[in-house]
Amino acid sequence: METIAYRPIGIVHSPHKAPKGSPIQPTAAAGIAGRIEIYPEFAGGLADLAGFSHIYLIYHFHLSKKFSLKVKPFLDDHRRGVFATRAPSRPNPIGVSVVRLVGIAGPTLRIQDVDVVDNTPLLDIKPYVPAFDVHPVEKIGWIGETTRKIGDARDDGRFTDA
Repeated sequence: METIAYRPIGIVHSPHKAPKGSPIQPTAAAGIAGRIEIYPEFAGGLADLAGFSHIYLIYHFHLSKKFSLKVKPFLDDHRRGVFATRAPSRPNPIGVSVVRLVGIAGPTLRIQDVDVVDNTPLLDIKPYVPAFDVHPVEKIGWIGETTRKIGDARDDGRFTDA
């Protein structure tokens, strides 16, 4: 099998210093401010991004050291297949969050609704476009029972070294 390697384009800064106690989804991080430092060699790619109110952050779960194909997700008592969860302990520890883009000053992006741990390596940014990205859904699996519980849910530390 071919090895795939990515290099970070920048780093996410947030008030969340460890997974434990961090919001577990952007909806639980409403209003929490952060910033992104884009490395100088990638700053030219920020052209035209200021025209978007929300962006996707694609990042590396740098604190996730192991993975399991079955995990016990937050707010649930049953073990689930990792691909049916958003758990950070994955074969390829890649995370995705939608955040509000507040402003850009040079290579620094100011963001809100950040659920990402401080010093997380950023792999990519993509604009969030509702006309492209929002789809009506018929079902959301087991998560349907837990969405009512999300509120301001915080990481319980279960997946730090899972």
